[in-house]
Amino acid sequence: MTFLQQCLICALIAYVVWRFAPRRSPVDNVPGPSSDSWLTGNMKLFQRDRLKFQASMVEQYGRLFKFHGLFNAKWLYTHDARALHSIYLKDHDVFEESNLILACYNAALGPGLMGTVAQQHRRQRRILNPVFSAKHLRDITPIFNEILGRLREAIASRIKGGPQEVDMLSWTGRAALELIGVGGLGHSFDPLTRDVADDFADAVKSFFPAMQQLEVPRMLVPRLAHVGTPGFRRAVLEMIPLKALKRMIHVTDTMHAQSVKIYNDKKAALEKGDEALKDQVGEGKDIISVLLRANIVASKEDRLSDEEVIAQISTMVLAGMDTTSNALARILYVLAEDQDAQQRLREEIVQARDDGSGHLRDLTYDEVMDLPYLDAVCRETLRRYTPVTILLREVRKDAILPLSTPIIGRDGQPMESIPVTKGTMVFTDILASNCDKELWGPDADEWKPERWLKPLPRAIEEAPIPGVYSHLMTFIGGPRACIGFKFSQLEMKVALAALLPAFMFEPTGRPIYWKPAGVVYPVTSPESKKPEMPLKVTCLL
Repeated sequence: MTFLQQCLICALIAYVVWRFAPRRSPVDNVPGPSSDSWLTGNMKLFQRDRLKFQASMVEQYGRLFKFHGLFNAKWLYTHDARALHSIYLKDHDVFEESNLILACYNAALGPGLMGTVAQQHRRQRRILNPVFSAKHLRDITPIFNEILGRLREAIASRIKGGPQEVDMLSWTGRAALELIGVGGLGHSFDPLTRDVADDFADAVKSFFPAMQQLEVPRMLVPRLAHVGTPGFRRAVLEMIPLKALKRMIHVTDTMHAQSVKIYNDKKAALEKGDEALKDQVGEGKDIISVLLRANIVASKEDRLSDEEVIAQISTMVLAGMDTTSNALARILYVLAEDQDAQQRLREEIVQARDDGSGHLRDLTYDEVMDLPYLDAVCRETLRRYTPVTILLREVRKDAILPLSTPIIGRDGQPMESIPVTKGTMVFTDILASNCDKELWGPDADEWKPERWLKPLPRAIEEAPIPGVYSHLMTFIGGPRACIGFKFSQLEMKVALAALLPAFMFEPTGRPIYWKPAGVVYPVTSPESKKPEMPLKVTCLL
């Protein structure tokens, strides 16, 4: 070994020791589980069964505890209401989206809403906000009714011979993709009338499970995101013999290619005038058509680049399809388990849709949004079974994290706030916040739609939870709140209004397991990675 090689090895060892050696931290006094490994911390337990790990840690340590990440990095984990208010609202610029998440979404989707921060993110939201308004949703409600009418007919055609097992996740996924496709992009992905293979739909469904399989390798993305040119980074990734990585590359390539095609088609139609847009799917009322028109008249500083608009397409499809399809599947699952609730909801919908002659009519936006029990079922499912259970934030500068109630430190003394230093990662537990028994009451872990038909507990009304929706963190809050949460609510409600009068849903007798990834999804065995949710479906019409 040459002298130069020895020097390089020594320098590498010195860097590793310096970079990952234990250091005193302001969060040292915060209680939490001991580290399982200097390399992976508590990550293996976290990955093995995340939902159980989350629940057990919250039960043992309460609203805030310390958690060890890769190389024993000291992270915080909280669902304290005042802490969440600081993280997402009051001090959102201090507790920003983590570099890890930003780098991953930028690499996979481009510079869309999920991959940008600060001024660029605010600029994108300014031009996108109007296309998610109630006025626009009223305009596209007839489009939703037509699509979900096709869904109803497609399912009915497959159970003509009597009750059958149907993978309802497959159908909610196909419907959600078509809803976001036509209503969001002015592009039809799936006629719903026949079974056709669709690489794009498969790619979107595979995005979060594929990302979950790269939990540890993707921690390196922020370090490598600016190494060399994009072409160089791509060549390096393609040389890595990792099946999950190759799957992720295929997924992102497929999504990007389709997004580019949609953008080019829309741009070409827009250049021909509004009449050309009206001839397209969605009649020019879709979100991207409205966005492109707004982008033309926007000021130079607000205008989105081609790359940003393309990234919004990929982002919109991913966020709109995966979360909504799994949330709708969960609603059907809990209704299958609770036949009384299913029948009560069916009766409310049938009464609202009755045109007076015994036929069922489509509901308008205001009518479907105002049905009280339908609203209660959706709110309660999004509370108790939020599709996204945790989110990660990174401290951008030294700060103080306030708490609603003090915790007892490892030294036995109460801690009313936690000093945090730049670079500290903070996990926020969305599910635990939504099911906090001190706020929601002792039945917080139970699915009870009726809780929304009466005044909520005073504790939850007074808690400083920053959620944009019903004192819940499901759609978070603040400047990075889910911009499409009203769009998602409309999708779910119109879908239930179409399906429940036509079908009865029952369990098959086989268990369903819910796996956490970026979005929680159902499988039929603990070992399975295939998203599916079979239910027994009976035609009622």
